[in-house]
Amino acid sequence: MVGPGRPQIVLFGSSIVQYSFSDNGWGATLANIYSRTADIILRGYAGWNSRFALKVLDQVFPKNAVIQPSLVIVYFGGNDSMHPQPSGHGPHVPLSEFIDNMRKIGEHLLYLEISCLYICILMKHQFHLCIWI
Repeated sequence: MVGPGRPQIVLFGSSIVQYSFSDNGWGATLANIYSRTADIILRGYAGWNSRFALKVLDQVFPKNAVIQPSLVIVYFGGNDSMHPQPSGHGPHVPLSEFIDNMRKIGEHLLYLEISCLYICILMKHQFHLCIWI
């Protein structure tokens, strides 16, 4: 690490997160706003849905990591809500599974070993959830 430790803000989601640093995107704006006070960590995966996110959750957010994020912004739903393909392939996730997946992601983040965490879960489906702990 270079210099003293700073709070970490992790952006975790699909392409809307991956491309958030492009051409004055919202991730680039956050990095600019927090340039001297926090590290913005990008974990965006184009084409991913909440089902794929669950598979890497332990690698992206290990529960025993020495440094844990102060803010996590989770943004999935665009790919999950695409129309299902006749073949059964593609990123579509049924709404009930999507809600369960997002709950599991939120629960995993809640159990990170830190004293204070703010989780903001943004979804295409008609609700957002923000939790202050």
